[in-house]
Amino acid sequence: MTGSATGRYHLLLTAEGRPVQHGWWEREETARDKCRRWIGEYGDMPGARLTLTDERDGVTLAAWPERR
Repeated sequence: MTGSATGRYHLLLTAEGRPVQHGWWEREETARDKCRRWIGEYGDMPGARLTLTDERDGVTLAAWPERR
Protein backbone atom coordinates (compact mmCIF):
# COMPACT_ATOMS: atom_id res chain seq x y z
CA MET A 1 0.00 0.00 0.00
CA THR A 2 1.21 3.49 -0.69
CA GLY A 3 0.76 6.49 1.57
CA SER A 4 -1.92 9.08 1.01
CA ALA A 5 -1.08 12.59 -0.08
CA THR A 6 -2.67 13.75 3.18
CA GLY A 7 -0.76 11.56 5.63
CA ARG A 8 1.20 8.45 6.38
CA TYR A 9 -0.95 7.00 9.18
CA HIS A 10 -4.43 5.80 8.27
CA LEU A 11 -7.17 5.13 10.82
CA LEU A 12 -10.23 3.20 9.64
CA LEU A 13 -13.46 2.64 11.55
CA THR A 14 -15.71 -0.13 10.28
CA ALA A 15 -19.02 -1.40 11.63
CA GLU A 16 -20.36 -4.78 10.62
CA GLY A 17 -17.55 -4.90 8.03
CA ARG A 18 -18.49 -1.64 6.31
CA PRO A 19 -16.37 1.53 6.38
CA VAL A 20 -17.88 4.27 8.53
CA GLN A 21 -15.11 6.84 8.98
CA HIS A 22 -11.43 7.24 8.23
CA GLY A 23 -8.63 9.76 8.44
CA TRP A 24 -4.94 10.24 7.71
CA TRP A 25 -2.28 11.93 9.82
CA GLU A 26 1.39 12.72 9.31
CA ARG A 27 2.36 12.11 12.93
CA GLU A 28 2.03 8.67 14.53
CA GLU A 29 1.35 10.21 17.95
CA THR A 30 -1.62 12.14 16.56
CA ALA A 31 -3.01 9.05 14.81
CA ARG A 32 -2.69 6.94 17.98
CA ASP A 33 -4.44 9.66 19.99
CA LYS A 34 -7.29 9.71 17.45
CA CYS A 35 -7.50 5.92 17.67
CA ARG A 36 -7.98 6.08 21.46
CA ARG A 37 -10.57 8.84 21.10
CA TRP A 38 -12.51 6.94 18.44
CA ILE A 39 -12.62 3.86 20.67
CA GLY A 40 -14.29 6.02 23.31
CA GLU A 41 -16.64 7.68 20.83
CA TYR A 42 -17.57 4.72 18.64
CA GLY A 43 -16.65 1.65 20.67
CA ASP A 44 -20.25 0.85 21.52
CA MET A 45 -21.31 0.81 17.85
CA PRO A 46 -22.42 -2.73 16.91
CA GLY A 47 -19.58 -4.56 15.17
CA ALA A 48 -17.18 -1.61 15.52
CA ARG A 49 -13.55 -2.24 14.57
CA LEU A 50 -10.67 0.23 14.37
CA THR A 51 -7.46 -0.32 12.46
CA LEU A 52 -4.45 2.01 12.48
CA THR A 53 -2.03 1.40 9.62
CA ASP A 54 1.34 2.83 8.67
CA GLU A 55 0.60 3.24 4.96
CA ARG A 56 4.24 3.75 4.01
CA ASP A 57 5.43 0.49 5.57
CA GLY A 58 2.14 -1.41 5.18
CA VAL A 59 2.13 -2.37 8.87
CA THR A 60 -0.89 -2.50 11.18
CA LEU A 61 0.06 -0.52 14.27
CA ALA A 62 -3.14 -1.04 16.27
CA ALA A 63 -6.41 -2.91 16.00
CA TRP A 64 -9.40 -2.72 18.29
CA PRO A 65 -10.87 -4.84 19.59
CA GLU A 66 -7.95 -7.21 19.72
CA ARG A 67 -8.68 -10.54 18.09
CA ARG A 68 -8.19 -13.56 20.33
